[in-house]
Amino acid sequence: MTEENDIQAVQRLAEAYHRLTDELSKVIVGQQSVIEELLVALFAGGHCLLVGVPGLAKTLLIRTLAQALSLQFSRIQFTPDLMPADITGTEVIQEDRASGVRTFRFLPGPIFANVVLADEINRTPPKTQAALLEAMQEKQVTVGGKRHVLQAPFFVLATQNPIEQEGTYPLPEAQLDRFMFNVLVDYPDEAEELDIIKRTTTDTDVQITPMLSAKEIETLSRTVRRVPIADHIAMYALQFARRTRIGCENIPQIVHNYVSWGAGPRASQYMILGAKARAVLHGRYHVSAEDIRAIARPVLRHRIITNFNAEAEGIKTDDIIAELERTIPVRDS
Repeated sequence: MTEENDIQAVQRLAEAYHRLTDELSKVIVGQQSVIEELLVALFAGGHCLLVGVPGLAKTLLIRTLAQALSLQFSRIQFTPDLMPADITGTEVIQEDRASGVRTFRFLPGPIFANVVLADEINRTPPKTQAALLEAMQEKQVTVGGKRHVLQAPFFVLATQNPIEQEGTYPLPEAQLDRFMFNVLVDYPDEAEELDIIKRTTTDTDVQITPMLSAKEIETLSRTVRRVPIADHIAMYALQFARRTRIGCENIPQIVHNYVSWGAGPRASQYMILGAKARAVLHGRYHVSAEDIRAIARPVLRHRIITNFNAEAEGIKTDDIIAELERTIPVRDS
């Protein structure tokens, strides 16, 4: 595909992005940054972990997004007794009534969808979490020694309740690293909450118009990877990951004081991919420093491991990322 065709694809995706946000606003009030981060991850081919207290419409947002994208949606409610086969599927014995021959037949689980909502992923044991995360990484599941490829696009959105930790199984850092973004879903402001109350206490039926098909999303995702990035912008993104690592050069004092482990190479990869996707959504066929800064927090906040001093003094990973934004130099051109 030529660069001219890619630029036309960028224009189509930018137009689709505005139409998508208009469709989602029929149901979802506010949360513009959350919507943008979800769409950036989708077109970059990544997965998201949504963290927020109950009642902030995380499930509704994900279901509406699947409808607006004309994708198959599946919701898995994670519980302590959920087993890997409950999400990946299982083999059953089927008997041919005519011949009496018995054969194994695979029954696909709910993971065989385009958009999979893993609700309260930290409520299920590590064995089941690992089955989901393996599917996220490999885009396939293995049952009975046979590999079953998941249909593309495959997009996992996992939710996690940050205030309820009793009886939960927190995801290990190595598994958190599989998620491209850690998206914080915050409380609405006063005007937005008033609008929510009005909408949800009346008898209304909102119809969502699908904007993009699965095939179109796959095509546009390939376009995202072809977006060029200047060397100095790539180096700017790289510094966000490297300056979180103890022992690297030019790390800020806040990293010395409050970080145990920094972000790995996957953070740099996702910074570049996310910045490319954001540039395309905004109608640009090049990446700017602003794109890097816009996705720095969702990429890094679950990849920086703080120490006891940070917990004692109330220092959050977002505070560390804000200091990185302030101290890392960048050329505009």
